[in-house]
Amino acid sequence: MLVKTYASAVQGVDARTITVEVNAGGLVQEGKSFYHLVGLPDAAVREGWDRISTAVKNVGLKLPRLKLVVNMAPADVRKEGSSYDLPIAIGLLASTDKMKRHKIHDYVMMGELSLDGGLRPIKGALPIAIQAKKENFKGLILPKENAKEAAIVAGLEVYGVENISDAVDFLNDDVKLEPIIQNTREIFAKNKTQYDIDFSDVKGQENIKRALELAAAGGHNVILIGPPGSGKTMLARRMPTILPPLNLREALDTTKIHSVAGMLSTETSLITNRPFRSPHHTISDVALVGGGSNPQPGEISLAHNGVLFLDELPEFKRAVLEVLRQPMEERKVTISRAKITVDYPASFMLVASMNPCPCGYYNHPDKECVCGPGIVARYLNKISGPLLDRIDLHVEVTPVSYDELSSRVKSPEDSQSIVERVIRAREIQTERFKNIKDVNCNAQMSSRMVREVCELDTDGLILLKTAMERLQLSARAYDRILKVARTGADLLGSERIEQVHLAEAIGYRSLDREGWAG
Repeated sequence: MLVKTYASAVQGVDARTITVEVNAGGLVQEGKSFYHLVGLPDAAVREGWDRISTAVKNVGLKLPRLKLVVNMAPADVRKEGSSYDLPIAIGLLASTDKMKRHKIHDYVMMGELSLDGGLRPIKGALPIAIQAKKENFKGLILPKENAKEAAIVAGLEVYGVENISDAVDFLNDDVKLEPIIQNTREIFAKNKTQYDIDFSDVKGQENIKRALELAAAGGHNVILIGPPGSGKTMLARRMPTILPPLNLREALDTTKIHSVAGMLSTETSLITNRPFRSPHHTISDVALVGGGSNPQPGEISLAHNGVLFLDELPEFKRAVLEVLRQPMEERKVTISRAKITVDYPASFMLVASMNPCPCGYYNHPDKECVCGPGIVARYLNKISGPLLDRIDLHVEVTPVSYDELSSRVKSPEDSQSIVERVIRAREIQTERFKNIKDVNCNAQMSSRMVREVCELDTDGLILLKTAMERLQLSARAYDRILKVARTGADLLGSERIEQVHLAEAIGYRSLDREGWAG
């Protein structure tokens, strides 16, 4: 008898419904296999028979020795992973009259079976639930650990089951399961903007805080250059606390990526804080941008709508850093393989840090640099010019004095005070770009938009021309300066870019200054 069940394949950050067709019947020829699986399955799917047959037997059910043919359609889409165990098992039981079939077509089912019949969690439950809702399925049956994550999709019955017996009894109407209910807006409102760190922890460094406020207000990339112990990492880790809170759409987009990567905990249904990713400098290019034989999102996609922090930037392999150039411009990364092409979102803010030289004390006010002639220049040359051009703010970080560290006179400004100014500046930008698709902040402006939005008066043009000639800046650096100046004006609520805003933006091109590295 032919029975159809429904599963889902995750491609990129979206899902595609898979029809699992199971036909049981016919005699098994001697010496021939009685189980045939077709439809472009990978090794994990093909190995499923041993898990399925053992799990079914251990929960007190039995599959007769009939000829069993399983087709996973569409046959030209590669099926990967062990999460197809549950729909195949249900199809096999239904096609051999071991359970009822009247409810099977109403549900998408996913789950990896353990040998005792239990269900192990899967990746990508959220995009699977979104696709099931889009195709008007009544509900979704999946492991209990994934139920909260999938249940944030309204209008879809989500049932979390612990083992295959629960799924069979539910589909047979022998037991009644209660669907998992999640109030997405309530969860979002309750958990958003909760951080354990704050800018008030940072003593001194007021000029650096100003630079990071500019970066947050306009979505600009920033690099911090300073000696060891000057507070670069401490400042960078507090960057998410001064970014505007995620809105619900951004939270869902971010959660989808982490769901596909299998990085959501069983207690987390929605990511409500901006991500902060800090990969080690030994990371490979595939781990950073995503990919692999079975494409998975990389660190830049996991940092989508948040911050990607690269500590000690020159220590990263040059080839790894160069793959960042295109995603930083396009805010997405395309992974192409022979039979599949997937897009992963990658709209992140890059925050990098580095020492000014190998010993770390070049330009230090108190300690002497011991690096030989040309060493500083060679160290900085590990970072290519095109990559530096894509970083809007080059900020020199100086050590904090003892007096600043020990001062108890005035508490430093906290993140809440800063983020209020940032939100006001972002509201100005939202209004400015309300009719432009995929542009939400100043850093995302195209060159044409920069010319329209960042008009300068005569004095401003003279100042910028002088800076361009003396610093020998590229055309991309020219645009970056104008974008940062526009953000400085937005923070003060100014309609026009004044010379003070322009001068501040030019001052944040430290690594472009001739002779900076000696």
